[in-house]
Amino acid sequence: MAVFLAALPLMTVLVAMVVLRWSAAVAGALGLTLALILALGWIGPFDLAEVAPVPRLQAGMGVFAEAHSTIAILWIILPALALYEYLQRTGAAERIRSALAGLTEDRRLQAILIGWFFGLFIEGAAGFGTPVALAAPLLVGLGYAPVRAVSLALLGHAAGVSFGAVGTPTLAQLEVSGLEASALAGRVALLHAALGWILLLLMVRLAGEGPLRRSDLAWSALAALCFFVPFLALASLTGPEVPSLGGALLGGFVFILLLRRQGQSRPFEARALLPDLAPYLLIVGLVLITRLIAPVQEALRGLDLAWVLHGSFSGSFQPLYHPGSLMWLGLIVGALLTARMTSVGPSVRAALRRLVPVSAALLVMLSLSRVLVHSGMIGALAEAAAGTGAVWPILAPAVGALGTFITGSATASNILFTELQLAAAESLSLPAITMAAAQGFGSAIGNIIAPHNIIAGAATVGLIGREGEVLSRTLGAAALYMLLGGLAVLGLTLMA
Repeated sequence: MAVFLAALPLMTVLVAMVVLRWSAAVAGALGLTLALILALGWIGPFDLAEVAPVPRLQAGMGVFAEAHSTIAILWIILPALALYEYLQRTGAAERIRSALAGLTEDRRLQAILIGWFFGLFIEGAAGFGTPVALAAPLLVGLGYAPVRAVSLALLGHAAGVSFGAVGTPTLAQLEVSGLEASALAGRVALLHAALGWILLLLMVRLAGEGPLRRSDLAWSALAALCFFVPFLALASLTGPEVPSLGGALLGGFVFILLLRRQGQSRPFEARALLPDLAPYLLIVGLVLITRLIAPVQEALRGLDLAWVLHGSFSGSFQPLYHPGSLMWLGLIVGALLTARMTSVGPSVRAALRRLVPVSAALLVMLSLSRVLVHSGMIGALAEAAAGTGAVWPILAPAVGALGTFITGSATASNILFTELQLAAAESLSLPAITMAAAQGFGSAIGNIIAPHNIIAGAATVGLIGREGEVLSRTLGAAALYMLLGGLAVLGLTLMA
């Protein structure tokens, strides 16, 4: 009975979002209300009085702490959204897409350039469903059927979702777990680098008619190497902010050069796109400097705004070192260097309008996560997970995928389930980093089948009412990737 009650708030969120089609903010608020009823001892065996003599004060402190975490995450999301709006308002997104589309007439190479590299670039830069919404219409314009175009975009961007929007999903994990950034990012990247080529092959197979040719396999292998080598290196060395963004930029550039050397592409003037890419190139450079040069890192981290409440809650904010601050600097300096400052103000205002529902959803999801932890509900669920024994590492990515399927957001999935993964890891004596990485990996898989993503992509190409056709094409790929990911996680735990 205790396990059922512990799972009830999460099941409530699931039913509200998937069946009733409520927003994440409203569904999360309902789940939070139910969790508080349970945690304050009014129903069930859970009681915040076990961790504080005044449970209502403890609950209030928890919500205050999550307000801090929400602000810290929003400081990343806001500039990410502003950068996306800036990309749209300056015409940069259209110029980048057109340049890539004009490189070759080979259907499968077009899919690699648009669905893979462009999709991963937009995922790393903006996230929040924008890769599918931007890539799918372009693929339709190149002659792909709408269902196929949306499916290609969904498969192509998924490997970068763990570090989407300049690392937001993994940074959210770090916010709730306190794990070391580069260790967690490196482990998540390792899982994707080991298996991500499968998504690419499935995408390339879907992009053309008939079986894969030897040249298709060769170009696919090359595209996977071009992305995953810098992706893995950046994650292991710098943390979660730029692996997807930097991997797509560097890998895409190398891939285009190799296409040209083999005579497979038309003329391409990369220099002409430098003004459009300037903010993102600056962000990658700033992250590398601040994460790899020790004196710079120490100086920027010297300003630390820390606080403690009631002995149980604490937090800190390093404004000069925070990735959100680096993103703002990249946007402003990039706009100044390219004489596009007039687009910054409207972009920020548009981003602020989009931020309101995001902030509400984040606050309730973070608060729900904290209440579940401090009331012992996550502990109860972890004990149930421990009952699966050696099977749990195989199932762990599925939890992350389920969270994204429910919420439409890898960030929200990580907020909801990272504590569960860590508690289960402790119960089963498994490495915490590996199990948190399984959550981050799984949350990315969920993007392939998340109704929110499919609906958004379908709407851009006139597929309203036919979303099920897209899901039928991506579900098998997601299931295969999830299963192989679970086996990889099991292998990592056995080697630990």
